[in-house]
Amino acid sequence: MPTETPWAVSSFEDPQISALRQEIRACLADEIMQHGDDWEANGTIPHEVYRHFGKHGLLGLSHPTDVGGTAMGPVAAVVFAEELARTSYGGLSEAIGIHTDMSSTHISRCGTDEQRQKFVPDFVVGKTICAIAVTEPNAGSDVAAMTTTARRTKDGWVLNGTKTYATNALHGDVIIVAALTADDRPSRSVSLFIVDRDTSGLSKLPMPRKHGMLSSDMAELVFEDAILPLDRLLGEENRGFYAIMQNFQNERLVLGAMSVGMAREAMKVTLDHLKSRAIYGKTLWDLQANRHRMAMNAAKVEASAALVYRTAERHVRGEDCVRDISMIKALSGEMLQDVVRDCLQLHGGAGYLQNSAIERLGRDSRVMTIGGGATEVMLDEIAKRM
Repeated sequence: MPTETPWAVSSFEDPQISALRQEIRACLADEIMQHGDDWEANGTIPHEVYRHFGKHGLLGLSHPTDVGGTAMGPVAAVVFAEELARTSYGGLSEAIGIHTDMSSTHISRCGTDEQRQKFVPDFVVGKTICAIAVTEPNAGSDVAAMTTTARRTKDGWVLNGTKTYATNALHGDVIIVAALTADDRPSRSVSLFIVDRDTSGLSKLPMPRKHGMLSSDMAELVFEDAILPLDRLLGEENRGFYAIMQNFQNERLVLGAMSVGMAREAMKVTLDHLKSRAIYGKTLWDLQANRHRMAMNAAKVEASAALVYRTAERHVRGEDCVRDISMIKALSGEMLQDVVRDCLQLHGGAGYLQNSAIERLGRDSRVMTIGGGATEVMLDEIAKRM
């Protein structure tokens, strides 16, 4: 497990947050982390891992207390995401992050009292796993291209269409699904629905094995006259687009923290390697070029971390952070690519061997400039606000 290094001390010194960080590390130091390679081989995180985190109160940081959460908010969420990412098992941080901050929060934020009490307490203790399904084969960043529909009948809703890249959906229990409910522009036609895994008319198909994040499962969902009760509409009808955009801010903030955590761990294992690997009667750390490369990367990591934590604090205060969160998503993802590329290079041939921490970080890091908003999309969001 990661230990703090002198250059990697968080500037956020609130005692409650510091205690939370130590609690997370103690939780991750448990024997459960010995099974990371098995999770990658099996392509999923077992339910008992969620229950393990739930027992420690870590799945409810972003949920209010009336549904079993701790309401610690965005700063706590980014601490959890950063520490999970420092395990070097990116699939773990992705799967847990989808559950805690990218799907279940839709219900605690937009759901009716009945929906919130029915679903969220089980999410918080890890009894059930939540997934999100917005992306379609021809509609990724372009939500306007969505074609999945939900038609209201006197008895409920009938869903038709296909969703793809749905993380946690293959083995999860509840899926938040976006569908068109009106013939209008996307901001006035998308609605969200709560879908059970065993819904009639829903087929869940495994997708091809991913390049990285191997322990988070992913599915293609095919809806063929899938029938939902009327009370499975989540939030206001035709207002789902705004709910998605709102939740994107929390999602991208957490993804920024994941990038910081992965970069910190890459730096740590590389420093250990450089200071122990002998060459020509010296260590690799004795070579000035290596020290300078690592020093610059340390500065990049800390700059990204500072932006993540500062923005999380602003988000707590309810400030408009769309521009800065877009900056976080773009900057931290690209920073991670630079750091991991250099760190893997400094490992030499050892960095190319499977199942080492730096090799996992090398493949897991690649998606961080793609998922949750590609760098190019984020840069456009920033430019709109300049």
